[in-house]
Amino acid sequence: MDIKITLIKMKIAIVTSDGKTVNQHFGRSPYYAIISIENGKIVDAEMRQRGTGHFARNQMQHQHQEEHHHDENKTGLHGYDKGSQEKHNRMAAEISDCKVLIAGGMGRGAYEQFLKNNIKVIMTDKRYLQEVVELFIKGELPNLYMDRTH
Repeated sequence: MDIKITLIKMKIAIVTSDGKTVNQHFGRSPYYAIISIENGKIVDAEMRQRGTGHFARNQMQHQHQEEHHHDENKTGLHGYDKGSQEKHNRMAAEISDCKVLIAGGMGRGAYEQFLKNNIKVIMTDKRYLQEVVELFIKGELPNLYMDRTH
């Protein structure tokens, strides 16, 4: 992993459905677990409902269809059309106070848009939030992003 906890204070976001496990599909997670870390210790945690994504309460089905099927996509790749990029920017705005986003996997379009919004993405095969946070704090959480983007 290429992130060392050298910052005295930071927040990380982890996608989750229940506050205990890491979701394996970023777009289908209804919540972010937001963990505040200071001096290598957890000082606060909150659950933040996502306003965007496949299962977000505020996401309208027809909007999802319009974004993905009626927009010109010059790359030919899923997640790179204008509507998807705008949606990914809204997702990044929801956690703009966080330096890192941790998920089981996500599409390359979302991954690249988070990076453009100065949010480091770590993809992991670890299942439990507590373990993920402990490994992250120690600088030992492997980033499997090459294996998990599509």
